[in-house]
Amino acid sequence: MIKQEIENLIEKAVGKKAVVVIPDNLTYGDFSTNVAIKEKLNAQEIAEKLQSNKLFKKVEAVNGFINFYLSESYWQNQVAVILKQKDSYGKSKLGKGAKAQVEFISANPTGPLTLGNGRGGFCGDVLANVLSWSGYNVEREYYVNDRGVQIRALGHSVIGDEQAVYKGDYIDDLRKALWKEPSSFRERNSVPLIEGVEKVGKKAAKEILNKMIKPTVKRMGIKFDNWFSEASLYKKNEVEKTLNWLKKQGLTYKNEGALWFKSTKFGDDKDRVLVKADGETTYLASDIAYLKNKKSRGFKKIFYFWGADHYGYVGRMQAAAKVLSFGENDINFIVMQLVQLFKDGKEARMSKREGVYVTLDELIEEIVNENSLGLDSIRYFFLSRGANSHLNFDLSLAKEQNDKNPVYYIQYAHARISSILRKAEKNYQLPITNYQLLNHPAELKLIKQLARLPEIIEETAKDFQVQRLAQYTKDVAADFHHFYSECLVIDKGNQELTKARLALVGATKIVLKNTLSIMAITAPEKM
Repeated sequence: MIKQEIENLIEKAVGKKAVVVIPDNLTYGDFSTNVAIKEKLNAQEIAEKLQSNKLFKKVEAVNGFINFYLSESYWQNQVAVILKQKDSYGKSKLGKGAKAQVEFISANPTGPLTLGNGRGGFCGDVLANVLSWSGYNVEREYYVNDRGVQIRALGHSVIGDEQAVYKGDYIDDLRKALWKEPSSFRERNSVPLIEGVEKVGKKAAKEILNKMIKPTVKRMGIKFDNWFSEASLYKKNEVEKTLNWLKKQGLTYKNEGALWFKSTKFGDDKDRVLVKADGETTYLASDIAYLKNKKSRGFKKIFYFWGADHYGYVGRMQAAAKVLSFGENDINFIVMQLVQLFKDGKEARMSKREGVYVTLDELIEEIVNENSLGLDSIRYFFLSRGANSHLNFDLSLAKEQNDKNPVYYIQYAHARISSILRKAEKNYQLPITNYQLLNHPAELKLIKQLARLPEIIEETAKDFQVQRLAQYTKDVAADFHHFYSECLVIDKGNQELTKARLALVGATKIVLKNTLSIMAITAPEKM
């Protein structure tokens, strides 16, 4: 990592740790640091100390900042590095083989997956890929809430009584398949009927999971390593054991018949109920037992992808993580903001069911039926904004099959590159290349962009901002198209320059393909 190398050079020169960044305005260098300002040092003296290093073309001090301009030979040699590493370019050993778990989607098995579930689904899947590329041993998990209040609510909905919560065609279908209405008044008001609600709810949840949720997940191109049942925590007495452990630690107390967790001792804004006065355990009791289970499976880094309505739940789970002796950065919560669907500039209503939600299946069918980009387009648009920003999904733009659609623009760049290399294969061999011939501003700009990939991946593994990848592929495509318009790739009058430019084209293909593969978006050879 070149940034790390520069940071090491600074620390060696001044004895202070520095943070090196890529400046927003590249006229201020390829890299920059504010270490002189932060540590109250003389920026000019530091710049002069580092100027002699062959890595740099120029080092300058400006208003306390130190700006680094790398030598052209450094950038030119990066083409050879990319061509040598090929499919491995961008990988690192950051995670050192540590076990990491990404738990995402995890929607209650009470209905079809919606747009909100899709956002967390695609982002979770891509973060898992990023972590794998960064040297972690990653598992994907879906947590199935298959017991408790929501399952009884589903049972009431299928039965169709006054406590029904969920509505829609799928509930009507489940009612026909799973529920036979009791005939007598006595039977309707008996204990067996109350037990029947839970039984019907569990059967319905299983149907929804197997016939609605799992097929949609498959259509999304996601594969989970494990589908973890909440009910299994109760069958194996893990919830009871966790509650007893918390009691022994002195971290619970009774109040008004309920059992409370002393979560305020660990940073939460108030204590939380674990067992209600009626003996019903809360979601938190299950979730602490589940987190304890994750720890027992050896996960060192754990990620939760939650919807916006779970934001207030983070504090209590952070408290639970501290109780279970997890480190400050071991448990990470990514809360996804809302998704709105727009078509022709207006909010779209696609659902034929009662309510206002749009299912993922409806979205996939709408786009796949009209657009050869299909799932690639859907993935890219969901990945294009940060988790903490609302996402307006532009259905009209996602269907476009021209440069207006960023997915088309990026994939066309890859297809164009593939076409150039196919044509060149017949006439040119590339065993030796004089990379110093790549000195046109458009060539150097493209090389600098390509060389960013390892740092893009590592930064994303550290801060989980997967939208960075979507923007990066767009930037690479833009710089390639600019290079292609400015520089004649195949120059019959200059074979050595042609070889060098073909090498750069090949390196661009590797970077685009690697980045798209992390995003699980196809890199077409032809369009």
